[in-house]
Amino acid sequence: MKGLIVAIQFLTRLPTPRIAVSSDEFAASMRWFPAVGLIVGALVAGAGWAGARIDPWTGALAALIIWVAVTGALHLDGLGDIADASGAAHKDRVRLLAVLRDPHVGNFAVVTIGLQLIAKLILLHALIEREAFVAALLVPFAARIGPLFWSRALPDLHAGLGSRFRHAVRPADFAVWGIVLLAAASVSPSLLAAPLIFLVWGWWLLRRIGGISGDGHGAGIEIGESLLLAAALLWAHLA
Repeated sequence: MKGLIVAIQFLTRLPTPRIAVSSDEFAASMRWFPAVGLIVGALVAGAGWAGARIDPWTGALAALIIWVAVTGALHLDGLGDIADASGAAHKDRVRLLAVLRDPHVGNFAVVTIGLQLIAKLILLHALIEREAFVAALLVPFAARIGPLFWSRALPDLHAGLGSRFRHAVRPADFAVWGIVLLAAASVSPSLLAAPLIFLVWGWWLLRRIGGISGDGHGAGIEIGESLLLAAALLWAHLA
């Protein structure tokens, strides 16, 4: 349970008891990332449902505001950093790493974050209009399984936050969350797209950036959420 509290503290701005943990305990909190996603998803879906009592656009806006507020825009920051680094990747690895470490926000980051927020708003509106609240609830959960896979499958880009998670994930964690994902997919079948999204994002990071970092995890969660929202919308349209 300590791991869950640490994961909530790291991934959200929700109030939790303050506890002291070692470096190994902090790394082990990654095992609870998908559980935090369920908490985030419940709040997002709840806000969307409440706002939809007025109209779908209000519901979508309420859901998006809660999504950003609860996570503290943590993953959006990673998405922006990866966007800037990707823009610098054509020069050399030294330049890429320098851009990742730079706290300033570049043009690529601003445009990418803006497009991500617009995409989520539109997709949330379409799902809320179809009353697909369960899909909205489960998307943050599924997207947070990705870091478990990337931390083991990709080389470390540098010695940083992302590298601390490498040996924290056990085969049992993949088994447990894989089973939960399959159970969730019985309710929202579009979640079956998640493994493919994880593979494609991992391939892109390896090819374009060269490995995984904390920013890569955050960006992957954001990209995964948008693609899973789109998959849910496609499924709702075809069903």
